[in-house]
Parts: sequence; C-alpha cells; structure tokens
Amino acid sequence: QVQLLESGPGLVEPSQTLSLTCTVSGASITTNYYYWNWIRQPPGKGLEWMGAITYSGSTSYSPSLKSRTSISRDTSKNHLTLQLSSVTPEDTAVYFCITGLYEPGRGDYWGQGTQVTVSS
Repeated sequence: QVQLLESGPGLVEPSQTLSLTCTVSGASITTNYYYWNWIRQPPGKGLEWMGAITYSGSTSYSPSLKSRTSISRDTSKNHLTLQLSSVTPEDTAVYFCITGLYEPGRGDYWGQGTQVTVSS
C-alpha cells in the first residue's frame, strides 16, 4: 500500500515561494511507471493538476503554472518537493500529492492534503 504525506507551512506571505514536501512510504519513487503528481483545490473550486515527476525524474507542468512551478525529488529520502513562486491569495488551496501508473494526473493513491493559505 502506497502512502503519501504532504507537509509544509500552512501560511505563506504574498510574493513568497511556497514549498511543500510529499513523503512516500510503501513504494520507491523510482518504481517503474509511477507518476508522482501535485494537484490542488482552491476553496469552492475543482481540482487542478499542477505537475508531475516520473519514476525516471522527468517533469511535466500545467501550462498555466509552468512559469512558477518546480517539482523535484530526493531519492535518498523517498520524497518529492513542490515549489510555487510568487504566490498570491489565489494560490490559497488544499494541496495534494497523488500517484498512479503510466500517465500524469492519475490518482491511484492520494495523500490527505495540506491546507496552504496565502495572506499577509
């Protein structure tokens, strides 16, 4: 059973960089064909896919967020990191780490999510 746990600051000031970590247990993040994704859900809105990093370390991003988003990994710690720069209050959301096989955005396993509020 793959388990995902998001962590990071609950409050970020506008214009700063948001940084979240997804700690993975039950599988290696280098296991073939898994895509490791970040998605978010702003209050009152639907889910938004932000980007993914694959089992081989390749990344892909939502076009609307690409200029501000970076996803990386630490294979020694078996975790992923999301960085979102120049945040505004519109980036306030619950952020989820999810994973699935063969394609980005697939969520066979989900983390519990972490609330991030952008406010001064």
